[in-house]
Amino acid sequence: VQLQAYGGGLVQAGGSLRLSCAASGRTSSMYGMGWFRQAPGKEREFVARIPSSGISAAYADSVKGRFTISRDRDNAKNTVYLQMNSLKPEDTAIYYCAAFMNRYSYSTRYPNYWGQGTLVTVSS
Repeated sequence: VQLQAYGGGLVQAGGSLRLSCAASGRTSSMYGMGWFRQAPGKEREFVARIPSSGISAAYADSVKGRFTISRDRDNAKNTVYLQMNSLKPEDTAIYYCAAFMNRYSYSTRYPNYWGQGTLVTVSS
């Protein structure tokens, strides 16, 4: 599976951005997709995930109520989005798209594939 993420950029605190991630390859075998992020000097952390069914997404507490993960309506496009609202300077990070190929990797939040990352910078 190949993942291409885009949509990052510079935004002021309180603003919004939408990230997109297009998957290709063995997408019919994907169990779900998700987003992680890595801030400067910190470890990579989970942000959100959504199963292929598009039902029952999950979020990190730090983004709950501000971020929304969704799948494309035409699921064949295999695109996942991350709508980020009310952004804070602490949301500044490289955001990585991820693919989960089975229920175990999905439930344990250990993706099987990673995208290249897109930088989000939130200024105060």
